[in-house]
Amino acid sequence: MKRKLKLIVPVLLAAAACQNKSGSTSDSDVPARTTFLDVAGMDTTVAPGDNFFLYASGKWLEKTVIPKTETGWGSFYTLYNDNLKNLETILKDAAAEKASPGSVSQKVGDFYASGMDTVTIEKLGYDPIKLLLAKIDGIRNPQDIINFVSSGYPEGHTGLLSFYVGPDDKISTKNAAHFGQAGLVLPDRSYYLDNDDKAKKIREAYKKYITTLFTLTGSTAAEAGTYTKNILELETSLAKSHSTPVELRDPQKNYNKFAVDDLQKRTPGMNWRDVLNKLLIKTDTVLVGQPKYYETLNALIRSQPVEVWKQKLRFDAINSSANALSKGFRTARFEFFGRTLSGQQAQTERWKTIVNSTDNNLGELLGQLYAEKHFKPEAKKRMLELVNNLQKVYKSRIERLDWMSPETKKRAIDKLEAFLKKIGYPDKWKKYDDVKVARDTYYANLQSARKHGYKEMADKMGKPIDRTEWGMTPPTVNAYYNPSYNEIVFPAGILQFPFFDFNADDAINYGAIGAVIGHEMTHGFDDQGRQYDKDGNLKDWWTTADAAKFKEKADKVVKLYDSFKLYDQHVNGSLTLGENLADIGGLNIAYEAFKLTKQGKENDKKIDGFTPDQRFFLGFAQVWRIKTREETMRVRLKTDPHSPEMFRVNGPVYNMEAFYKAFNVPPTAKMYVKPADRVGVW
Repeated sequence: MKRKLKLIVPVLLAAAACQNKSGSTSDSDVPARTTFLDVAGMDTTVAPGDNFFLYASGKWLEKTVIPKTETGWGSFYTLYNDNLKNLETILKDAAAEKASPGSVSQKVGDFYASGMDTVTIEKLGYDPIKLLLAKIDGIRNPQDIINFVSSGYPEGHTGLLSFYVGPDDKISTKNAAHFGQAGLVLPDRSYYLDNDDKAKKIREAYKKYITTLFTLTGSTAAEAGTYTKNILELETSLAKSHSTPVELRDPQKNYNKFAVDDLQKRTPGMNWRDVLNKLLIKTDTVLVGQPKYYETLNALIRSQPVEVWKQKLRFDAINSSANALSKGFRTARFEFFGRTLSGQQAQTERWKTIVNSTDNNLGELLGQLYAEKHFKPEAKKRMLELVNNLQKVYKSRIERLDWMSPETKKRAIDKLEAFLKKIGYPDKWKKYDDVKVARDTYYANLQSARKHGYKEMADKMGKPIDRTEWGMTPPTVNAYYNPSYNEIVFPAGILQFPFFDFNADDAINYGAIGAVIGHEMTHGFDDQGRQYDKDGNLKDWWTTADAAKFKEKADKVVKLYDSFKLYDQHVNGSLTLGENLADIGGLNIAYEAFKLTKQGKENDKKIDGFTPDQRFFLGFAQVWRIKTREETMRVRLKTDPHSPEMFRVNGPVYNMEAFYKAFNVPPTAKMYVKPADRVGVW
């Protein structure tokens, strides 16, 4: 799927139960919230200028124990869980209804019920994928491998291909066929190629996982051991062709348009017209993000034994289906991905897994029920007011920049004013008429939903871009900027405390949701987003001098974040640059917008013992109050474009003069940054 620049990381996928917070946009009878800062969770023994993240949340961090089923705990997790509980109620009610066949309630209710029917799932074992495994067993030659991979992709069997239909980066009104690197199961190439002790330990655990899956499907221990060795060697060869996470952030280098016939010449063993035909796509040109991967895949399909490829395909099939099969498969997958890679101590509760599965597969059906029950019109109205306020401030800040020429400023403002704003939920809902859902066929339900999702995507070829389409479901606790649409999107799920509350003072709302809004706006002008024009085209609209000045400023941000360290790993300032620019810019814009409010102008009126400016910064910091397991954080430091939460707080605030004034931070403070050395672009 097309890259979207998100507020938070995908790792926040599970949270333990917590009752619904008052002040959210749900129809709750809980009394309105009256306290918006957790003063008791602060650690005032730490000076604000020494470590503001710890000052704002130190005692909370010290006392908080991450639930065994979680990779971390904190603000996002509890809000995410509030939504899970709300969605569970909706799904249980739908499952209990005698809804008419094909209705929204029937489909989401029966989908949920089928996933919760572990008795039937257990009886089936791995029967649901036996036909697929038989197809793999029938492969006889390299062409059969390509045929299987291509024809299986529309059905959700995606191991060796990464494909989607979406806007052509340089012609944003036209849909194009996009191919990207694939073939790996570990988080990225470094997990195959690094030779430190931690990487070796993870690979050993990975080998155990592969072996377990094969033995669960009837292979002997000796056979499974051989398959495991072959698969790891094959994936390592593929990993060498992969671009790094930093390289993947360069939109120009990852834009490679080929005539199908020219791509055929570069990869002669792959009949691309036949591949596209099996993918249900008609086109004479394709975009290939990482051509080196497909050149390597083409060579390896010919040079490696067919039997080894069949082992790889068989493993991909079992691995991708494991969570829909019997307990042994689910446990094996948890032991590797949950315990080893993420540090989770216990499996996520079944109901949470199936709520997520329903949201992922029938998102806009479930989203209709969620929005109807848990999102009020006044929330959308207030949110739009905040967005418009920050947009005006952003324009003013661009106009006042001392390093940008009038020519580039005008184009930047044109882009800012062209932002498409989406709040809450879509104006029109997607249809799932071809999805067949029954109460006792969970795997079949998944397959039907996946086929529908693929067909919906493939049908975009040759049609105009639909800018009303959403990339997240309404309950999602996240937000994003999409450069090809030049849009900022705020699902209903994030418009709740601690981000947003009708009863909160402006300092809290601007420090929280205001910084989120500013963050997403700034993505339109970060090191990636700035390369797209107001219409969403990958097009250079900067003067040469202005682009050089931007890079000079951005390089200082890279250097600053490179200096941050957690455990024995440094933050990768180049990988996290876009998010860091968005964090810094977003907070500055939100603060300036806050100062235009009545409370922002009356800085002597304290609440909870804090001035409005102090509350603004504390509200921002406590949004990022998250405690993460070491194993999860180590994966993030290698692969995630977001910095750890401590640095998402400290990085921006120590580069803002307003913060120093708000807390009377002296030049002797541990994290004091001289005015001349402070970083930022917008």
